[in-house]
Amino acid sequence: MKKIIPLSLIAIASLVANEVQLAPISVESTLITEVSQNAQVSADLAEALSNSVPSIDMSRRSGIANDVFIRGQKRDNISVDVDGTKIFGACPNRMDPPTSHIITSQIDSVEVIEGPYDVENFGTLSGGLKIKTKKPTKDFKGQVDMGYGSWNYRKIGATFSGGNDIVRVLVSGSSETSDQYKDGNGDTIAEQIDKYAITNPSVAGTKFQPKNKDMQAYNKKSIMAKAYVTVTEDQELQLSATANRSDDVLYGNSKMDAAYDDSNIYSVAYDIKNITDIYKNVNLQYYYSDVDHPMDTKYRMSGASSYMTNHLKTTMQGLKLKNNFDIDSFKLLVGLDGSKRTWEGEKYMTNATTGVEMPSSVSLTHTETKNSAIFAKLDKEYGAFGFTLGARYDSTDIDPSNKSMKSNDYKAFSANLMTTYNLNKENKIFLGVGQASRVPDARELYDAGYGNQNLEQTTNTEVDLGYEVSNSSFKLKIKGFYSMLDDYIYLKKGATFQNIDATVYGAELSASYYATDEITLDAGASYKRGKKDNALVGQSDKNLADMAPLRGTLALNYEYMSNSIAKIEIQASDKWSDYDRDNGEQRLSAWAVLNLKVKHAVSKNFDFTLGVNNLLDKAYAKSNTYADLTLITTGTSDVMLMNEPGRYVYTNLTFKF
Repeated sequence: MKKIIPLSLIAIASLVANEVQLAPISVESTLITEVSQNAQVSADLAEALSNSVPSIDMSRRSGIANDVFIRGQKRDNISVDVDGTKIFGACPNRMDPPTSHIITSQIDSVEVIEGPYDVENFGTLSGGLKIKTKKPTKDFKGQVDMGYGSWNYRKIGATFSGGNDIVRVLVSGSSETSDQYKDGNGDTIAEQIDKYAITNPSVAGTKFQPKNKDMQAYNKKSIMAKAYVTVTEDQELQLSATANRSDDVLYGNSKMDAAYDDSNIYSVAYDIKNITDIYKNVNLQYYYSDVDHPMDTKYRMSGASSYMTNHLKTTMQGLKLKNNFDIDSFKLLVGLDGSKRTWEGEKYMTNATTGVEMPSSVSLTHTETKNSAIFAKLDKEYGAFGFTLGARYDSTDIDPSNKSMKSNDYKAFSANLMTTYNLNKENKIFLGVGQASRVPDARELYDAGYGNQNLEQTTNTEVDLGYEVSNSSFKLKIKGFYSMLDDYIYLKKGATFQNIDATVYGAELSASYYATDEITLDAGASYKRGKKDNALVGQSDKNLADMAPLRGTLALNYEYMSNSIAKIEIQASDKWSDYDRDNGEQRLSAWAVLNLKVKHAVSKNFDFTLGVNNLLDKAYAKSNTYADLTLITTGTSDVMLMNEPGRYVYTNLTFKF
């Protein structure tokens, strides 16, 4: 059955293609542009996306480096690439999710793939993020940003670009620091742990030592450099390097903090255009990334005399070849994709007085995940009708260095079909059907506490249906989805990862009403529900974890002069009434927060932004406590929640030339 559906899609699409003449359309997704201009609260991409896209929720991990969910899916169930470079974090506890290795000031746009509709990237099971960073320009341009906010938040960043007909260069750098934020109760990150420990004294060892209670929450620096070299009129060499350095990042409801988190991303691409009238483009890209991430208990009470470190490292390198063809009115993309990821970890104790490290032990055996794939995508339109058809075949080998452990190999065929029909120039409907798979990662297979070496790969079969209208008065997009997950990888609390079958379904809405030339009303909402087909052995709860309840945003925008805007926004969430209590989740209360923002263009070269988030200083939590994160807990059903920041006042100054 798993192969019948995608094969049927290809057969149907081929028949349709023979009957009509079409031109290309885009796979249904959400495109967020001007990320660096609009995300001025912090450099955290997860926070910026969760405030912009209804289908995205954020998992609060710390003051920065937070994680994203797309339709309740996270970790390896969604793919993240930056300019075609596949990104992974090193921490099994998601202290360094992929989105934390790129900062908002470097980003030009983000395409949010909702569903299994991306055949170019390995492992796009239920969604993905395609991040595009800024490109170098020929004309000399520059931008300097300075940000200030509550809790001693400080940011400074600069981007410069310029060149000539042969070489274009861009350099972008950023530095950001902050003290611990306070929640709506006035508690810092350290004080939230103290308060939890009052009623749960068994976790007293996770409290911060008195001398560390007022330390900074994080210190983050990043630099990106790009050079584009025009070899001939139709050939270009593209070079890119990004370095991130984060130090002493505090994680409130986790048992450890990040001593540092260092990552490097490199990419070399060669692009040739206009080869023939049919063969339009070929692009060859090599990329490499590495992450070095030790987390420890150095600042906690448990580390007063000696502290434990879990030191994780990962690398990812890949080679991708893409060929684009125009054949009659068809647009065809054919590509080859190969990658290798390594992941390993070791634990050791350190004497807090002498700094002497004690013998180490393996926390995650060195594992290589090798993937090779071929993929293709066909775009065509005919009149009011259009389609995009994609297919991908993957072969993956996963080999641990510990030969007493089992090696695994997986084969997968994925395919999708997205169709659109324009009812008229203002209205259209779209229907998508797709199937995609992802393999288990090294943690899920080989972790000493939770690993299961016999895991099957997960397959998602999904249907999406939507309607969109856009005219001079308003814009509306509404879509629903139904996802069937076979062999979904799920952690049973107190046990190991296992394969289950489950379904996820929901709907999303985004709308804008243009009341006048100056006033716009924006709205967004999402609802999702996840159910296991059967409760896990020994459990009764069939609710799927990570499924945030109904959430929405309503914003009133007033453009009072060119490029100047005032905004009033309400963000709200229903209570968590459907959650997986058997696997660590708990009931969360409903909440609503009020945000205000004014962005004033003093001149064409200078913008001034002043805003306040959570104006009424509401104390609330939006992230639940599913057991796949190692959080502070008494070992029973009581897991520490992490509250969101309270009232946060910020300002940003932007100079452009």
